[in-house]
Amino acid sequence: MSPKIERLVATLQSVLGERVHSLTPDRGELTLEVSAADYLEVAETLRDHPELRFEQLIDLCGVDYSTYAGRLPRSARYAAVSQLLSVTHNWRLRLRVFAPDDAFPVLASVIGIWPSVNWYEREAFDLVGIMFSGHPDLRRILTDYGFIGHPFRKDFPVSGFMEMRYDPDQARVIYQPVTIAPREVTPRIVREENYGDVGHG
Repeated sequence: MSPKIERLVATLQSVLGERVHSLTPDRGELTLEVSAADYLEVAETLRDHPELRFEQLIDLCGVDYSTYAGRLPRSARYAAVSQLLSVTHNWRLRLRVFAPDDAFPVLASVIGIWPSVNWYEREAFDLVGIMFSGHPDLRRILTDYGFIGHPFRKDFPVSGFMEMRYDPDQARVIYQPVTIAPREVTPRIVREENYGDVGHG
C-alpha cells in the first residue's frame, strides 16, 4: 500500500469512525463500504470534510453480486458503487453501499450531494433495478419504455424476454416474445499441425 493510500485510510477511519464497514486497498485503489443507513451522511462528509473533499462523483454503477457468493462478507446482492475524486487532495475513492432488501433494492439518492449522479442513478435503476429514493426523475434511460426486467441482473436471459421488430403488414413496430431458438454457438476451428510452433514456416 502506497503512503498516499495509507494516509487516506487513516483519514477515513479517523473522520468516519464506526460508519466504516470496510476499507479495502487493492491494486493502488481504495474501496470504502458503508451501510445503507449511513450512506447519505457519509457521502456528505466525504464531500465537505476539509481533510477529504471528494468534490466530484465521476461515475456510479449498479452491481449484481449474486454470483460472488463467498467472495464478499455480506449476503446482500445489489450494490451501488461510486467513483469519487478529490481535486483538492488529488486522490480517488470507490464508495460501495449494498441495498438491504434483495427483493426490492432501494438506496437513497445522492443527487443533492453530487448532481452529476443524475443519469448514473437512472442507469443503475434501468439496468440493475436499484431504486433511488429522492431522485427527481427516476425512469429508464437506455432501454425502451415498454421494456420488462433489468438486463444487467445475472439471472436475466441473454436473449431477453421480448423483441421489437417492424411489421410490414401493420406498417408499425411491434413487440412479441423472443423467437430466437436456443442453440449452441461453437466456432469451427481448423488448426494446421504444428501451427504456432517457433520456427514453423
